[in-house]
Amino acid sequence: MRASDVMTAPVVTVERGTPVKAAANTLARNGFSALPVVDGDSALLGVVTEADLVRDRFPRDARHPRGGERRAAGSTVGEVMTAPAVAVGTATDVVDVVRLMLDERVRSVPVTRGRRLVGILTRRDLVRMLARTDEALARDIRHRLAFFGGPSRWAVEVSHGEATIIDRFDSETDRHVALVLAEGVPGVLRARCVATGALP
Repeated sequence: MRASDVMTAPVVTVERGTPVKAAANTLARNGFSALPVVDGDSALLGVVTEADLVRDRFPRDARHPRGGERRAAGSTVGEVMTAPAVAVGTATDVVDVVRLMLDERVRSVPVTRGRRLVGILTRRDLVRMLARTDEALARDIRHRLAFFGGPSRWAVEVSHGEATIIDRFDSETDRHVALVLAEGVPGVLRARCVATGALP
């Protein structure tokens, strides 16, 4: 399964010159944790996160003074954003996206085609995918397989996100194609394909 199968598009974005206050309002209003920063051609320049926006933003309580001057906080997104952004391409495998998000400790990653932003993939997108019902997954797998060998050829069972596809014929090549089609359905955790004769 690829990033393009799961990503959210279109994406809410900001530009370098967007005021920090406006970016904060956009994050708060939409419940986002980060916003991609793009130029006029939708090329990805960076991301602005909740952490970027709050850093050096609040004065220390005067009742508890400590040494050192507070740094002046930037007033535009371009002054506070994180660049370059951690991003993935549309063809990146979701397994690699998850690993990247965990390694980099980010909640979302922009998805690009070349330099152009085309979507965003969040932890919420991944959790939503995991929450799909077995019935919905089986329906989507059957729909894909209907175009490959016809609907009567394949039997599909899904349990806890794991799909079993039963081939009423006996073609190893066709079973491989069916497996690839099933594993491409968002929410399918694992798939196996067997011939009718291989069943107990």
